[in-house]
Amino acid sequence: MGLTHQDIFVCLDCESTGLDPEKDRLIEVAAVRFTFADILQKFESLVDPECDIPQVSQDIHNISKEMLKGKPKAAQILPDLLKMIDGHVLVGHGIGFDIALLAAEARRSQIPTKIEQQPIIDTLRMARLYGESPINSLDRLRQHFNIEAQGVHRAMSDVIVNIEVFKYLAKPYSTTEQIFKALEKPIKLKTMPLGKHKGRKFDEIPIEYLLWAERKDFDQDLLFSIRSELRNRKKGGGFEQSSNPFSSL
Repeated sequence: MGLTHQDIFVCLDCESTGLDPEKDRLIEVAAVRFTFADILQKFESLVDPECDIPQVSQDIHNISKEMLKGKPKAAQILPDLLKMIDGHVLVGHGIGFDIALLAAEARRSQIPTKIEQQPIIDTLRMARLYGESPINSLDRLRQHFNIEAQGVHRAMSDVIVNIEVFKYLAKPYSTTEQIFKALEKPIKLKTMPLGKHKGRKFDEIPIEYLLWAERKDFDQDLLFSIRSELRNRKKGGGFEQSSNPFSSL
């Protein structure tokens, strides 16, 4: 790894039947090997998940069961995909899910892979560090940076947008190693990114909810932010908020 604008990356995005990477199945994958100047290689495929697709998932990714009839199974496309991405830094928005999904499909098909050991750059975490976009979804970042839309929410359109978002977010860094260094530590979030208190500042959230949330399997940045707020309240006697009239919200 060297200068960011000269390194080779692979941007990756998957669509799936649900949100559990171990139990749900891959239905579409797109990957682009690129430098900041050029697109070097593209890979894109719909995938037969060999199971039903919940309607709620179809509504998100616009992929119906009929569209997947006759498409290759995961075991058929994974060897070429894994060969393409092997040895490169993987970039994606919440890319931990994509990697876990592909690793689970590889294990299911008994295909060896080291994808879980490859270096990654999560543009969701880069956006949190950047801090200038009120919402860090990929589409809101696209709008924030005035990036042209690529059509409906699908794997390849998300990858193309994600690459451009990554270029903007990488501007403060001269080398790829600097990006890794910046992402080493947990990032403190400004507001709750999900759940019934989504969009609220952490110091406005009832303590009962924070105590419940800190026991959940959230990402490192969210857990760090929740626990930081709990520590602040403990120091300042904020645990008395449990009797606050807002605690039932």
